[in-house]
Amino acid sequence: MTTTALVSIIGPDRVGLVSAITGRLFDLGADLGDTSFAVLGGGAEFTAICEFSGGMELEVLQAELEALPELVDAEVKVSRFELSSMHPASETITHTITVSGGDSPGLMARLCEVFQQFDANIVRLNSERVPGVGQRQYVISASVAIPPQNENTCLATVTNTAGELGLTCQWTNVSA
Repeated sequence: MTTTALVSIIGPDRVGLVSAITGRLFDLGADLGDTSFAVLGGGAEFTAICEFSGGMELEVLQAELEALPELVDAEVKVSRFELSSMHPASETITHTITVSGGDSPGLMARLCEVFQQFDANIVRLNSERVPGVGQRQYVISASVAIPPQNENTCLATVTNTAGELGLTCQWTNVSA
C-alpha cells in the first residue's frame, strides 16, 4: 500500500534546515517527488510530495518531522496528496524567463496574464525583492510550458510588457 503525502513546512530559516528535513524523510522511507524550498524574508518554506511504498501514517510522519531540532518554532503540516504525483506532458517546461528591474506594482499580475493569454502554463514561479541602487529591485523567474504554436508571440509579448515597465527580460528555450 503506497501512501502519498504533501509535507508543508514554514518557519525560521536556518543553516542545515533542508538537510535535516530531507534526511529525516529519507530515514522514514520517503521517495521525494516535486520539492521546493525558498527563503521568504527571515523565514523559509519547504514543500514536497512524498511517496511511501510501504505505507505511512500521516500523524506519525508529522510527529517525526516536528521532533527535529531544526524545526523548532516551525509550522509543519502533513496531508494526504490525492492528485497525481507526476506532471502531465502539457506541464513540461519549455522556457525559463527572468524579468528584473525596479519594483513595479502589478508586475506579477501582468506577466501572469500574458502567460494565460497564450495558454502558457506556469510550472514554477519565484520572485524576490533585492536591494538596488536608489530603489529596490525585483526579480521574477518563471519556468513555463508554452505551446509551440504560441511560443514566438508569447515571448515577444512578455519582452514588450517588461520593456513598457522599464525592466529587462531574458529567456532560455530549455526544450531545444
